[in-house]
Amino acid sequence: MSENKKNFFEDVYEVVRLIPEGRVTSYGAIASYLGSKGSARMVGWALIASHPFTKIPAHRVVNRQGLLTGKQHFDNPNAMKERLEQEGVKVENDQVIGFDRLFWDPAKELL
Repeated sequence: MSENKKNFFEDVYEVVRLIPEGRVTSYGAIASYLGSKGSARMVGWALIASHPFTKIPAHRVVNRQGLLTGKQHFDNPNAMKERLEQEGVKVENDQVIGFDRLFWDPAKELL
């Protein structure tokens, strides 16, 4: 892995660790906050690579519409939903209910 990619992944992990329990953000919001607007997929790749690290709450990152698009990368397909629901986030048909209300924007929250 290149040093730049490694640094970007670490930056992603730093932001994801700051997402409060019971809140969610999007891949694009993280990419934008890190100055890499348009790199939402790279954020997703970083989160896939994070699964061995238990202190990174990757389950709190969803797509821009609140869909659990990363669920297939967890131990089992229901793990993401189960972890969110343990934190009080309601999920129906892989969609975060009240996404706008629960959305945590790092650009606003981490000024």
